[in-house]
Amino acid sequence: MKAVMIIYNQTHTEKVEYVLDKLGIRGYSLWENVQGRGSDTGVPHLGTHTWPEINKILLTVIEDELVDKLLEKVKKIDSVNKEVGIRAFVWDVMKAV
Repeated sequence: MKAVMIIYNQTHTEKVEYVLDKLGIRGYSLWENVQGRGSDTGVPHLGTHTWPEINKILLTVIEDELVDKLLEKVKKIDSVNKEVGIRAFVWDVMKAV
């Protein structure tokens, strides 16, 4: 099993939810109103007057065979509008209860 964390501009919410539904991924945890800035070209997303955009973080634990499909979909969302921002990170899940 793998843990996949997706950090995305809140404007991508419907697209991310659609991808999860299409892939049959039901379980996840969601953090809203997340502030930050991308490491290379990202502008700050701070929810302020100067930097009004804000992010969300979604964490899901899925079977290994779904990981590449999910990452492919995230990459496709990003390719449509790179300025808006979406990233995904994957970790091994060694044990779960």
